[in-house]
Amino acid sequence: MADLHPLKQLVATQKQGVPVGIYSACSANEYVIEAAMERALKSDSYVLIEATANQVNQFGGYTGMKPVDFKAFVYDIARKVQLPVEKIILGGDHLGPLTWKNEKSDTAMEKSCELLKQYVSAGFTKIHIDTSMHLADDNINEKLDTGVIAERGAILCKVAEEAYAELVESDKNTLQPVYVVGSEVPIPGGSQEEDEGIHVTEVSDFETTVETFKQAFYKLGLQKAWDNVIAVVVQPGVEFGDETIHEYNREAAKELCQALKKYPNLVFEGHSTDYQTPTGLREMVEDGIAILKVGPALTFALREGLFALSLIEEEMFRYNPDIHLSNLINVFEEAMLQNTDNWKKHYHGNGEKLRFARKYSFSDRCRYYLPDPNVQKSIERMLQNLNMVTIPLSLLSEYMPIQYSKVRNGKLSNNPISLLKDRVVNCIDDYLYATEAKCFI
Repeated sequence: MADLHPLKQLVATQKQGVPVGIYSACSANEYVIEAAMERALKSDSYVLIEATANQVNQFGGYTGMKPVDFKAFVYDIARKVQLPVEKIILGGDHLGPLTWKNEKSDTAMEKSCELLKQYVSAGFTKIHIDTSMHLADDNINEKLDTGVIAERGAILCKVAEEAYAELVESDKNTLQPVYVVGSEVPIPGGSQEEDEGIHVTEVSDFETTVETFKQAFYKLGLQKAWDNVIAVVVQPGVEFGDETIHEYNREAAKELCQALKKYPNLVFEGHSTDYQTPTGLREMVEDGIAILKVGPALTFALREGLFALSLIEEEMFRYNPDIHLSNLINVFEEAMLQNTDNWKKHYHGNGEKLRFARKYSFSDRCRYYLPDPNVQKSIERMLQNLNMVTIPLSLLSEYMPIQYSKVRNGKLSNNPISLLKDRVVNCIDDYLYATEAKCFI
């Protein structure tokens, strides 16, 4: 018999008045995942790794991976860092018609059903069902009815339950999936317009969402599955754009968080928590927003680490005719200019603003170019160059001061990959401070 899902344990602990939570690393980048796993190994805690529907799906997504491939990818990294796979929670984020929202509901939902089936069959056990978006035959001029959102969500949950039933026949210890639902779901990757208004979900909307989803689940005979719904996605007032961060204001979210206390088996899942302060993140967990999604902030930190190492490389080797520099920062720019699809709808303004955003936007559309072959070759060359020498402490102090301090105190190895991953750990540590997942230790 399978054990209780760790996230159900977390919810139970939260409801006992202990402010614990977990962060969800929404990334398909190997360095990010490796950093998250090494940090989990150090703290003896679970690590929650999530793939988004547009990253990983039955057609390969933009990573080229299907759910079973992503699981293998993550488990290979776990073996490398010697993290027991039992400590990994695999999640599927925004599972639903997100990728096919421009198609009519019948075809979009058919593809969504296959998406859910493949995620659950591959062993993903945290399933965020997201049917909050308009489809091609919905009236774009009207708010999508919560009943429609819930009905579509229940259909997908039924597929997930059927996939789990098949899976458990071959492995009795397979964990029962837990579900996250919602009708007011922030779009993945941050807001696309700087002046978009951010409003906290109304209590009445939250309560209507819960009741409507419950009725939709019950209508399809999913009473047991409803017992495994652990969280609702709401908008607690946090978001980020190219240059802006909407900070968590617990006073503004007070009524919403008070309403959560009426539901003994539910917590909130916070999306777009990237770039919040450690104190803000901690307040969110204390207020019941126990699952904190983070994605762009992790690759933003990785990009900062890559750029810092590139500047160090240039300082060390620019006058050495025997060294071929990586020219990484310019290679990134060239890749983004050659293929504008991943940023042109997100970045706005004149040429100078676009140039700045391509490098430094909080939306971090840079992350889509990390797998680019030329970018990969450039990163490899930079790491190879820096591995030939010991990076001077003075340059570490100049470009990576936090890592400099750790190296000086014997807490970090002075090699480029360790330095790079530790820049990501800086971000992760903010989330660990906030969640303090003692129930997992």
